[in-house]
Amino acid sequence: MFKALAAVSCAAILALTTMPANAADELEAKLQTCNACHGQNGQPIDKSIPIIWGQQTSYLVKQLHDYRGEDRANPVMSPLAGMIKPEEWRKTAAYFAAKAWPAAQASSPATPPAAEKIAVCRVCHQPNFEGGLPAPRLAGQSYEYLVAAMSSFVDDKRTNSVDMATLMKALSAADRDAIAKYLSAL
Repeated sequence: MFKALAAVSCAAILALTTMPANAADELEAKLQTCNACHGQNGQPIDKSIPIIWGQQTSYLVKQLHDYRGEDRANPVMSPLAGMIKPEEWRKTAAYFAAKAWPAAQASSPATPPAAEKIAVCRVCHQPNFEGGLPAPRLAGQSYEYLVAAMSSFVDDKRTNSVDMATLMKALSAADRDAIAKYLSAL
């Protein structure tokens, strides 16, 4: 009788301890799809795709919300974000935020843009452009992604941040280009 009780107790304890791991494993398996574009090692397969490894948790949660709700429409990301349940957003964001930001590619340092042009970016994106509530890390994102993101705010293709749209429209294309070159080299 004691052996049977011990076996049942062990089975119950094992089931309880593996349930969260299985749920975590299921989510992690689901998130492997993200690596197809964002990269197995955190380096995206294309420079127009952002780095999400080591990105700010709050920013990633907002983007999942915005893609799912089509506040940030994208033919690839909107359906993929739709597959992640709202109750999984924070876990998903924490999963990618906990990964190390990929090592920077060797590049020559860019000339900093005019101080008054980049100063406004530091307010949200922090002094070293490594992000913080509520803004994402910009330092080390690719030039191609940064230019495209800034242009999408200017062209009203990306509408999930009124502040960013206003700020980007106040800059010239040359200023945005200089900022993107500078940030990508950090």
